Amino acid sequence: MARYTGPKDRLSRREGYDLFGSGGKLTRLQVTPGVHGPKGMKRMPSQYGRQLREKQKVKRLYGVMEKQFANYVTRAFKTKGNTGERLIILLEMRLDNVIYRLGFVPSRPAARQIVSHRHVLVNGKKLNIPSYQVKAGDVISLDSSAMEKIPDVKKLLAVREFVIPGWLRRKAAAGEIVREPKFEDITETISTQDIVEYYSR
Repeated sequence: MARYTGPKDRLSRREGYDLFGSGGKLTRLQVTPGVHGPKGMKRMPSQYGRQLREKQKVKRLYGVMEKQFANYVTRAFKTKGNTGERLIILLEMRLDNVIYRLGFVPSRPAARQIVSHRHVLVNGKKLNIPSYQVKAGDVISLDSSAMEKIPDVKKLLAVREFVIPGWLRRKAAAGEIVREPKFEDITETISTQDIVEYYSR
């Protein structure tokens, strides 16, 4: 199972966006990565450059690799409705993203890890596939060892005022997929048009 293991701050600085929820720990967000610092005047990106950066941002935001992301785009093109919105919905319905949205973990990489380590149950059955596509009616829960032994999980489960998206419902260490998410439910700023145009070239 391929995943990115390099420096995360570097990716956030490249996209000019806090991809991993580092918050105040992320420094120099507006400075592009590189040992020599910024050189000369910053040029406006070309149309292709803007589309590429948006594609890279969303791919890295959801923690998927290039080929996997391209497969999601292909599936989105084959479904009815707005292609860009269908793409984001497919990404939102990944099991690791749902664990993150339910507030069980502080970030998507942490969600991916907790799924891979078999701490997550879907409808009572353990699953270790972060890319598993959940559907409306599925019940997602954590096993007892995650609740008792993982400090971040224990801390977040104690937070009672965590804001849950409208397409999810959570009670203690269990959550339910109430409905399929809508594009309006997404909190991140994403230009789906740029991504669709990138893959339509």
